[in-house]
Amino acid sequence: MLGTRRVCAAAWLLRAAPGPEPGRSASGARGQGWLQPAGYDTGVKVYNSLTRRKDPLILCGLTVKVADSFEGRSSDFRDERRRNALPFSSYVRFDIIRRILTRVFGCGVVMVMGITDVDDKIIRRANEVSMGHAEQCFDRTDPRLVILQMSVSPASLARLYEEDFKQDMAALKVLPPTAYLRVTEHVPQIVTFIERLIANGHAYCTAKGNVYFDLQSRGDRYGKLVGVAPVPAGEPVDSDKRHASDFALWKAAKPQEPFWGSPWGNGRPGWHIECSTIASLVFGSRLDIHSGGVDLAFPHHENEIAQCEAFHQCPQWGNYFLHSGHLHVKGGGEKMSKSLKNYITIKDFLRSASPDVFRLFCLRSSYRSAVDYSEGALLEARRLLRATAAFVEDARAYVRGQLAGGPVQEDVLWERLGRTKAAVQAALADDFDTVRAVDAVMDLVHHGNRQLKAAAEEPRGARSPAVLGAIVASVEQFFETVGISLAERQCVPGAGSPAALHSLVEELVRFRLKVRQFALASGEAPGEARQQRLLERQPLLEACDTLRRDLAVHGISIKDRSGSSTWELLDQRTQDPKPRS
Repeated sequence: MLGTRRVCAAAWLLRAAPGPEPGRSASGARGQGWLQPAGYDTGVKVYNSLTRRKDPLILCGLTVKVADSFEGRSSDFRDERRRNALPFSSYVRFDIIRRILTRVFGCGVVMVMGITDVDDKIIRRANEVSMGHAEQCFDRTDPRLVILQMSVSPASLARLYEEDFKQDMAALKVLPPTAYLRVTEHVPQIVTFIERLIANGHAYCTAKGNVYFDLQSRGDRYGKLVGVAPVPAGEPVDSDKRHASDFALWKAAKPQEPFWGSPWGNGRPGWHIECSTIASLVFGSRLDIHSGGVDLAFPHHENEIAQCEAFHQCPQWGNYFLHSGHLHVKGGGEKMSKSLKNYITIKDFLRSASPDVFRLFCLRSSYRSAVDYSEGALLEARRLLRATAAFVEDARAYVRGQLAGGPVQEDVLWERLGRTKAAVQAALADDFDTVRAVDAVMDLVHHGNRQLKAAAEEPRGARSPAVLGAIVASVEQFFETVGISLAERQCVPGAGSPAALHSLVEELVRFRLKVRQFALASGEAPGEARQQRLLERQPLLEACDTLRRDLAVHGISIKDRSGSSTWELLDQRTQDPKPRS
């Protein structure tokens, strides 16, 4: 559902090692009951698309094996710089789930990401560039893309998308996988996978060198997610399929396309078989959770189920399927996507809002639900983040004795803190209900603020720092668990840039200069009065000197000159001053 590049948000989560034969449970498919796994009960219930209900999440062991996938391509080549759109919310939502499983429920995570670096669209885009159509595709102000106008292979173009994807995920604070697996580096394994499907009677080769999955060989076992057998779309008149609903496993080579050798002739893999092969290479014949955007349930996930169960000859390949909702344009009900031209890019978004704001925006709705994107919703997320951070700073100041205030109602706050922890744990165990969890934390913050204000009105008496310190630790721990740093919430776009830091130091040095000039000014006062005035202002001069020494520790050297002050940025490695204008 990752919109602009039609990035596959699928994830094969939580590998289950072979264990006792699982027990049969209620059916979520046509003619095939769901098999409840046996093993370690995490205490979490998840909404399972296979059963259309919340089921207990049962794993085999505490180590969670995770696979994810990314398709390195763009759906609109005319404006490559806008290919990274906010539909990447699916990655953020499942990153939050990954963090919760790890940090709240103690499941270790090993994650492998499969990268599709060859497919129809990548090939077409690369051919357009190589054939001289680049002037319609790239902005000539981008040197990296100008180079691509000369000649580009599908692999190099996909690698460009891949690197941009990694940068975008890092910008959104999505945890990286343990390893990446590219499709083009595993074609021999894909060929072996297809060979076994043919041997098992679930696939066939045509005279043209194409290989298709025979959907009728699955009988009524197809349709576990969609519930009913889909009606296939119209097929081209020259299709060499046996049945219209069959889908491609191997595509015979065409002119100007990359290809690999196979028993059926030169060609390349189909999309669905790539994901199934990589998942099976890493996780074997049984998975706990397969996740992705709701739009991937059919045909992609449905076809993966068919391929893997036919390959492994198993009754149930995936135990749980989790699907995230789309991001919609508020009021229109449209999915945010590049093809509809109703999106903004990640880079554009992060110029006006932090990744923490977007993450809180995602937390305030169920990962399964469609969510309306609007400036108002983002402003509300930003307001909540600032309010929480402000409370944490005030409470910390109270603990340090820097905030005037008397006692607070310790027993009330301790009891509410305990209830909040229990409520958060219960909410996250209920299909990762971050909405309830955030509401519980914000309610704690609200009551903590009320106690601080009441204490400020009665500044005398014994103080109660311990309970406020415990609340601060609990609030910070919750937000850190879901990937939000309260310490960074006030950072404005570009705040960490050299230009912004330069301006900040300039303002500080200018203010210090005014204070110093005021402290040294004696006016027309006579000698004794002049000396008295300078003596009274001596603390201001001392403060200016202290600031100069403190900044020097951080590599900033201030020099006071006649009527002005200048500053230099010191290279800490050589202590060689670099003059700054």
